[in-house]
Amino acid sequence: MAEFWEENFSEKQEMWGLEPAKSAELTKNLFVEKNLRNILIPGIGYGRNAKVFRENRIEVTGIEISKTAIDLAQKHYGTEMTFYHGSVTEMPFDNKKYDGIFCYALIHLFDKNERTKLIHNCYNQLADNGQMVFTAITKGAPNFGKGKRIEKDRYEFHKGVKIFYYDKESIASEFGDYGLYEIVEVDENQPMFLIKCSKK
Repeated sequence: MAEFWEENFSEKQEMWGLEPAKSAELTKNLFVEKNLRNILIPGIGYGRNAKVFRENRIEVTGIEISKTAIDLAQKHYGTEMTFYHGSVTEMPFDNKKYDGIFCYALIHLFDKNERTKLIHNCYNQLADNGQMVFTAITKGAPNFGKGKRIEKDRYEFHKGVKIFYYDKESIASEFGDYGLYEIVEVDENQPMFLIKCSKK
């Protein structure tokens, strides 16, 4: 997966533009309301979703598999953010507890074991009363069921990208033990679920 993302960021650079995703704006509102001070963004890419948090005085730490993406983030947003270069499957990269975790459009790229591990590792890095928000692609996406079937609800439509498509039942199954309290549908460039969890 590292080679795939390195190649993509090298070729396409800021492929999603510089404006934050709608989910980042919604999550920023939640984090500001909860008065969160520091957050972790696994799969931060080139930092477009970090901007709204930093504008609201929230300290951001990111994990990113592509060195090119980290270089782009530092070019656009300076060197004030902490970056860990590596795969989120290798978490944790530090012993810090974070007030919030925002994981955008990443969880659905993994198989069942990797998804379980990512959710568990993120939850473990949450401070008490911390907020954890994931976005995940839904079965309402136009490519659901297309391409090579890998396993139930998981397909490879584009070479090298295997996507698991979520419904509310699979969210409840995977996030239910991790303080799941709300699922919101959000229309990004694909239909997504905004999955909210809290650590009591």
